[in-house]
Amino acid sequence: MSETVAIAADHGGFELKSLLVPELRALGFAVLDLGTVNGDAVDYPDFAQALAAALRERRAGRGVLICGTGIGMAISANKVAGIRATTAHDSFSAERSVLSNNCQVLTMGQRVIGLELARRLVREWLGYVFDEQSASAQKVAVISAYESANPGS
Repeated sequence: MSETVAIAADHGGFELKSLLVPELRALGFAVLDLGTVNGDAVDYPDFAQALAAALRERRAGRGVLICGTGIGMAISANKVAGIRATTAHDSFSAERSVLSNNCQVLTMGQRVIGLELARRLVREWLGYVFDEQSASAQKVAVISAYESANPGS
């Protein structure tokens, strides 16, 4: 069975999300599409939190969130304990988000990047795997320990 990737967007990212879903399937991933289902105005935190919850519940291994800039989605997803989300609009940042920070969520802005770059970033990002033995693992552990010791902060 293939890894499941959750994806969600608000109205500012609906079009790009709709184009990326078949791309994810073509790459061999199962897709958990958490909406929105049209371009009507919605609140991005609802979709970010739904995706983060799906990851915490292990209904998906990774997630992609899209809004106008990617920033609001990242902020919202990062409010969920145990979730590390990043906005990345370039290959190096996408790479380091996984290899240095073990991010499970990639956020992007439909109003910032085009379809071809989004396709490339998603494909590259999903190809990276965090090394639990790397020098970065200790840093990620520090972040996780702080989060556990300071719930709600």
